[in-house]
Formats: sequence, structure tokens, C-alpha cells
Amino acid sequence: MNVTQTVGRNASVVKYDVLTAMGAYALAHGKHEQRLILRFITLVVARYNWQRDELAVGQIEIARLWAVEPRTVKREMAKLKAMGWLVVHRQGARGRVTQYGLDLECIRRATRPQWDAVGPDYALRMEGVPESAKVVPLKARGKIAAPDPSSGTEWSLAQCVLHTQDEGAYGAWLSALVRVERAGGRLVLRAPSKFHAAYVQTHLIEQVNAACRAVDQDVSEVVLVI
Repeated sequence: MNVTQTVGRNASVVKYDVLTAMGAYALAHGKHEQRLILRFITLVVARYNWQRDELAVGQIEIARLWAVEPRTVKREMAKLKAMGWLVVHRQGARGRVTQYGLDLECIRRATRPQWDAVGPDYALRMEGVPESAKVVPLKARGKIAAPDPSSGTEWSLAQCVLHTQDEGAYGAWLSALVRVERAGGRLVLRAPSKFHAAYVQTHLIEQVNAACRAVDQDVSEVVLVI
């Protein structure tokens, strides 16, 4: 998804995703950043024109919305400009308020570390992975060879279960997962890419967990890494 495109078919999704990114960013920081971003989100929701990339509102009106003094508005707006989230399109003059815009790409870069905390589907969407790529399984060609259980590990045995249950899903997604380590009830598997790991986490992790517990009841958690 291109978060800089806030008009058209997916405009509402993009808007919610941007607001979610800012909220997650705030929650990952201290109380001062949280208050600043909460004020910013409230201002954006109340007064920002997404279609024109325009935020034209006076400091007195913002102060009333935020329940603060105008000098606090001046200070907070300066912080947002310093962060690069807020940009001046037209400086205010006599009888005319300053017109701002949002630098969505800057917001995107700043909030990237929090995307995975929202969820793998959200992170993929923010990365620009097409929706169709997230929900349509890849089709493996031909007969999928059964996994080799000779190593006797819980994962090799679980792979046999998964192959029997759904040969297509196993060949397309699960056969590529490699056992890394086992620590107590925690089984770590490596995926070949971030997208691959996110797809399995979103669509197949319940089957993976169930298969692992079917062959080893002590498996309490399956973790995917890349």
C-alpha cells in the first residue's frame, strides 16, 4: 500500500493505517511523546483535509480543541515540524492562518519499527504488498513429496502431519520452514523471507501449532524468524 495516496479506492484504509501507525508510535514512547501525538491525531481527525493535504486552522482554535493555552500550541506545532510530520505549505499572514500539510512518507519511516506490533498483515500492507498476495496461497506444481521424518525431531514429524492434512499448503509454505532450535516448549522455525513468515503467521500458524503439539505435547509455542 502506498501511504502517500489518500484518495481513490483504498483511501479510507490508508487513512486508518496512518492513524494506527501514529498511535502505535506514541504508545512505544514516553508520556510526553504520547501526549504530543495524541494531540496531533485529534487535530488530524478533526481538521485535516486528506484530499487536498491541507490543515488550515488557527492557533486559538487548536488551543480550544486541545484544552491548552495558545503558547502550548505554538510549542507543540514546532515539535511536529521539527519531526518532519508537519510541513508548512503557506505561511500565515495578516487575516490568514498558516496552511500545513502532512509528510506521510516521513511518518511512514518514523513509525516503521512499530508496524509488526500491530500485526503481520498490517506490516505487509504498509510495506506495499498487494492484498491479493496476502490471501491467495501459492500453488505448488506437481506432486508434493512427503517429508522425511527420519531425523525424529518434532518438526520433521509435524511436517508429515501437515503434508497429510493439506499437501498444497505444505508444499507452498510449510516445507520451506527450517528448524532452528528448541528451548523448553518454544520451537523456533526459520522462514526464507519476511513475507513468507508473515503469511504463515497470519494464515497457517494455528495448523502449525496443532501439528507440533500432536507429535509433542510439550510444544507450547512456535516462533517464526527470518
